[in-house]
Amino acid sequence: MDFKELFENISTLKVGVIGDVMLDTYMWGSVDRISPEAPVPIVSLQKKEYRIGGAGNVALNIQSLAAKAFVLSVTGEDEDAACLKSLLINNGINIEYSLASAGRLTTNKTRIICRNQQMMRLDAEVITDLTKVEEEALMDKFKSFVRNHQPHIVILQDYNKGVLTEKAIQSIISTCRENGILTAVDPKRKNFFAYKGVDLFKPNLKEAKEALNLITSSVDESMMQGIHNRLHAELEHQISFITLSEKGVFYQQANESAIIPSHLRNVADVSGAGDTVIATAALVYAATKNINLMAEVSNIAGGLVCEEVGTAAINKEKLLHECEALLA
Repeated sequence: MDFKELFENISTLKVGVIGDVMLDTYMWGSVDRISPEAPVPIVSLQKKEYRIGGAGNVALNIQSLAAKAFVLSVTGEDEDAACLKSLLINNGINIEYSLASAGRLTTNKTRIICRNQQMMRLDAEVITDLTKVEEEALMDKFKSFVRNHQPHIVILQDYNKGVLTEKAIQSIISTCRENGILTAVDPKRKNFFAYKGVDLFKPNLKEAKEALNLITSSVDESMMQGIHNRLHAELEHQISFITLSEKGVFYQQANESAIIPSHLRNVADVSGAGDTVIATAALVYAATKNINLMAEVSNIAGGLVCEEVGTAAINKEKLLHECEALLA
C-alpha cells in the first residue's frame, strides 16, 4: 500500500459532521495542600486552555488529515458558543450550516488537571432534544449543505445531547441515500437503533453490549460476529466497526470479519480517541472502500491520540509514519 497516495486521496474528500459539538476547557494546576474548609485539595491554577470537543473534534481530526470538514450542529447563544465558533473557524472548519439557539446551552466540559491526571470534570450542558423549530431548521440546513457541496461521506456523531433526534437522523440518512452519499455513525444508547441503513456503524463494545443486553466478558471473533449479526438484524447496515478498548477493533461486512489487535502505546488519556477513530475510518473507507485498511489505519490513529493528555486531533505526519512502519 502506498500510504502517501492514500493520504493524498483523503485530502480531496469533503465530509459533513452532524451532531453534538462541545467546548472542552482544561484548567492545569498544582496541588500542595488540602483545604482547611473541607477535605479537598486546593488547586493553584497555572494555565487555562480551550479545545474543540464532541462532533467538533471529529471535524478537527478530518481537517488534521487534510480533508475538508463541515460542522452542522445547534449551540446556544452564549460565550462558550462564541469561543467554540472561533476555534472551529481558526482551524479551517466550515460552520456555515450550523445554528445557534437562545433556548440552548453550549456544552462545556471543564477538566481540572494536576500532574497530567484529571482530578475533576464539571459539565455545563442541556441534553433535551431540539425543539420542532430547531429540528426543522437543522434538517433544512443539512439539505442545503448537500445541495451546495455534495459531500463524499457524512458522519453522524451522537453524544445524546439532543441535536440528533430520531426524526433528524431518519431525514439525514434518507437525504444521503437519495444523493449517493456514504454515512458513518458513532452512536450512543438513546438513539442506538434509529440509524437504520447506514454504511458504517461504529459503537464501542460496551455500547453494543448494553444495547443488546449482553453480559459476556469474553472477546473473540465468534462472539463479535454474533454481535454484528444481531446489530445487522436491527439496522440492516453495511459494516459493523466496533472498538474494543485495549484489545483493538473488530469489523465485519457480510462474511468478511476480523479483530485487529491494538499496538503497544504509552496511554496518557483516552479522551477523544473515539472521535479520531470514526474520523479516520470514515476517510479511509470513503477513499478506498477497503474495510481491512480502514480498520488498520484508524486503529493506529486511535492509539496515537491516547498518548496525548486531553482531547487531541491526530497528527497526519505521525500517522503516515506509523502506517508505513506498522502496515507496509
